[in-house]
Amino acid sequence: MSNNKRGRRKEEKLWKFLKLIAPGTPLGQGLKIILQADRGGLIVAGGNTEKVLSVAEGGFKVNCYLTPASLAELAKMDGAIVLSKDTKRILYANTQLVPDYLISTTERGTRHRAAERMAKQTNCPVIAISQSRRVITLYQGKTKYVLKSILELMSEANQALQTLERYRAAFNEILIGLELLEFQDEVRLIDVIKAIQRGEMIKRIKEEVERDIVELGEEARLIEMQVKEIVGNTSNESEQIIQDYVKGNYKTAFLELEEISTEKLLETPDIMHILGYGTDAENLDLSVSPRGYRILSKIPHLPQGVVKNVVSALGNLPNIMNSTVLELTKIKEVGERRANSIKRELEQLKDKAFLGKP
Repeated sequence: MSNNKRGRRKEEKLWKFLKLIAPGTPLGQGLKIILQADRGGLIVAGGNTEKVLSVAEGGFKVNCYLTPASLAELAKMDGAIVLSKDTKRILYANTQLVPDYLISTTERGTRHRAAERMAKQTNCPVIAISQSRRVITLYQGKTKYVLKSILELMSEANQALQTLERYRAAFNEILIGLELLEFQDEVRLIDVIKAIQRGEMIKRIKEEVERDIVELGEEARLIEMQVKEIVGNTSNESEQIIQDYVKGNYKTAFLELEEISTEKLLETPDIMHILGYGTDAENLDLSVSPRGYRILSKIPHLPQGVVKNVVSALGNLPNIMNSTVLELTKIKEVGERRANSIKRELEQLKDKAFLGKP
């Protein structure tokens, strides 16, 4: 397994837990009350597992549903609070955590050292609340994450939205140009790579905003709506561009594209290699023809199964454009009525492309 895949899995676990402690959730509200009261705390999720119970001593059994008030009240005690894995129940309170002291830690405070060691030993999420710094730190496995304030998150998300808007506008311009070149059958490999780079960057910026949305919880409703409006169908467009031009399996190429770093994404040789065109810079000027998936998908009420049948039968967009209604009717699931519709819609799309309309 690649380092990127491992990193993604760790990140997925972290963001999954962040959803449980976001503003508006019972746990998130409880943490807010603890911070406002200038108190510290240590909370472990996953207390119904043997790993956690084996390193938790003393305290008393609670076994009640978690509410913000009950969590804040129990945090007044010196010991740790142990929650169920789904964080819905408080299992134990005022417990002493005794993880292996030989486990390395970069923390200095007693509470945070115990939290980091506990997370590394049990691989369960551990929350440390600093009374002096008024900061909440989440530990899971070897991962450490310091929660940001709502003001910080909102500022970060708004900046990312502005960047997202700029990339989306640039992507639209590239698509308009690419569509014209496709109908003229004058696409070069560099044109395709530019479109793929922009589309993938939009996806990655969107993921960054979504992380802030997760952490903001109910405070992020407006931002979530803005992201959906800006991004639109970018993901589908990007995938169809890859499907149109990749030499091998497009799903494999799509996954490989997700795995490369942002630095590599901005370098043309890596994209060329993923698409199956080698890494020679001279190949950037290669003339390439789209299969036609993206353009055909723009035709209203045309099922994806029919799109695949048309592409399989005719091979690429130039052949599809030059085909007759009779030739189209010979393709599976394409009758005379649908064939006429395909020809008519393609001509309209071509006219729009020549007029520079999206």
